[in-house]
Amino acid sequence: MAWRESAKERAAVEAVKLVKDGFVLGIGAGSTVAYALREIGRKIKEEYFHVSVVSASSQTSKLAREYGIPLTSLDEHLQLDLDIDGADQIDEKLNLIKGMGGALTREKIVASASKTFVVIGDESKLTDALGKNQPLPVEVLPFALPFVTSKIRKIGGQPVLKKSSLGSPFITDNGNYVLNVDFGVIKNPLRLDRKLKSLPGVVETGLFLGMADVAIVGTKTGIKVIRKKQ
Repeated sequence: MAWRESAKERAAVEAVKLVKDGFVLGIGAGSTVAYALREIGRKIKEEYFHVSVVSASSQTSKLAREYGIPLTSLDEHLQLDLDIDGADQIDEKLNLIKGMGGALTREKIVASASKTFVVIGDESKLTDALGKNQPLPVEVLPFALPFVTSKIRKIGGQPVLKKSSLGSPFITDNGNYVLNVDFGVIKNPLRLDRKLKSLPGVVETGLFLGMADVAIVGTKTGIKVIRKKQ
């Protein structure tokens, strides 16, 4: 739908308004984040803005360079001022499912290293229940794939190995595989997250629970801001 692209762009531009001169930013991955990078690049070029970025994916790093955005690392900046990232699903408590692009582990690290985590997206990402019509990405060590796949099936999940555009297994920036797992509606996300992480070979899950501080959501006509309830 054409409105989604304009909605994503509005959300991204609105999120960049939170960025102050001198900030060290975390930036996630995905199509909505691409709009944020473009806006940051514009501010650097036109407003002499000084920021640097810790990127959560190689694709994001490539795009940042194209926009003239300086890159840095967690080696140099262990705490980040602000993280901007997209989501695949956002519930009313700002719990998220993320990682359909395959960058979930690095995205979670960058978000955890940030003072403020801002999630952006269009209103199609809003849900009243995580997992409704949405698989959960799980990053898995290649050696452990048969074992983890079997265990996930036993706890009620339907795992599908994420593939590249060439049809081969998708490889994360960490050298791992991703299982996109259909659990249906996830009634207890915290319990599921713990259960999955207890499986040897599971690197990380796409459940981002209690992490986001604010969601900036583009609608068909404007912007909706959802803040974490204190």
